Amino acid sequence: MPNPLTRNIELNGAAVSVSTPDDTERVLYVLREQCGQKGPKFGCGVAQCGACTALVNGNIARTCTMPLSAVPEGAEVRTLDGLGTAEQPHPMQQAFIDKQAAQCAFCINGMIMGAVGWIESRMAAGNNAVPTREETADFLSGASEGNPFNYICRCGAHTRILDAIHAAAVEMTS
Repeated sequence: MPNPLTRNIELNGAAVSVSTPDDTERVLYVLREQCGQKGPKFGCGVAQCGACTALVNGNIARTCTMPLSAVPEGAEVRTLDGLGTAEQPHPMQQAFIDKQAAQCAFCINGMIMGAVGWIESRMAAGNNAVPTREETADFLSGASEGNPFNYICRCGAHTRILDAIHAAAVEMTS
């Protein structure tokens, strides 16, 4: 018999209580269906593409495979929906707009949230250097140290995505 589960989390700065009839329910569905978050999307369902990326306690998380039971009570969860506003976008969002780093935009949630988490984790570790183009490409391919995730974009905006992440990193680290 399934184990029901309730979690109190901080979603984009607001206290939220979520519950599932089954403790294996994936965080992606809780975020989208109970919390109205539209940023994280279902892509591959096996944590390979990045469309479902959110930050859980500052860590990059693939919510399509993460059960709600893996989210600690009181966890801080950040999604694209709460990253910035239309009036004041986060530097990463603004850079993606300025560099026109999206075509279909399906992968952009993962690219933006992953890059924000990556740069913030570098800064938390004392590394305020702007990542090189090679480091950024390694991050997106899952080849960078401490990053087991890759990000898949099929539309061909890769050069603009690298430019956008670099531009945002300059602003975030200064």
